[in-house]
Amino acid sequence: MPLAAIGPLLAAAAAERSAIAAFDVVTLEHVQAVVEGAEAVGAPVIVQISEAVVDHHGGRLPPLALAAADTARAAAVPVALHLDRVRRTALLAQAVHCGFGSITYDAARLPYPEQVAITRDVVAWAHEQGLYVEAELGCDSPTEPEAARLFAAATGVDSLAVALPATHGRGSYEVGGHGRSAVPRHLDHQLLAELRAVLATPLVLRDSAGLSEEELRTAAHRGIAKIAAGSALDLAMTEAVRTRFLADEVAGPSDWLADGRRAMAAAVARFIGVLGTKDGTPVPAVRA
Repeated sequence: MPLAAIGPLLAAAAAERSAIAAFDVVTLEHVQAVVEGAEAVGAPVIVQISEAVVDHHGGRLPPLALAAADTARAAAVPVALHLDRVRRTALLAQAVHCGFGSITYDAARLPYPEQVAITRDVVAWAHEQGLYVEAELGCDSPTEPEAARLFAAATGVDSLAVALPATHGRGSYEVGGHGRSAVPRHLDHQLLAELRAVLATPLVLRDSAGLSEEELRTAAHRGIAKIAAGSALDLAMTEAVRTRFLADEVAGPSDWLADGRRAMAAAVARFIGVLGTKDGTPVPAVRA
């Protein structure tokens, strides 16, 4: 099927009080696992390639992006491609030709007036290209509702990543059981309600590490339309590959990469299942 447009996906998620899961990918196996996991539970999904991953691949976007686009088009569920956390405007120009429907331009490091000005310019350019734009208003402190409203109005961004710091506790818990700790943290749901009240744009949660399954479901139900899975895939692959090496020291790449892909697909299905469906019930997950 054609590559999915992220705007309608997020709008539908917000209307259904659920959230679309987004997964950062590094290799083709990551991409395949995301699609396989989403197909297993019959849900749409977002594949994200960050500027850091592009740098990892020698600074070239097309090889991984075009492979991801081809994989996504063959999927049985809607798959959207998102170019994440871009700082180099030269990289943005490549997004249009590689299948991406949305981008995040990262200007949070800049002084506020510059952040607004360059984000506004990027949004204007992106909309001319048919690209949807996500932005983030800083990341080191809670997102202040009035500041978020003014930023969204001044820049015209399509969605906004928000910071909802933990009210207490913090751990390395990961959905799927791959974390080193099972101590969950908690979001500031009062702040989320205040943000939802003043913003018409879909809200994005970029940092889901440490959040329990119940906390993730609650965030989706209360207004977060997109939730990034963080390091869940990397942890799943690393654990699967380590297990294969311990059991079979002569295993070749096709063996341990296949194990890693299956483990990541199961992690994807589990994470999507946690976010629930429009009636609030969890989606059945699959096992590796």
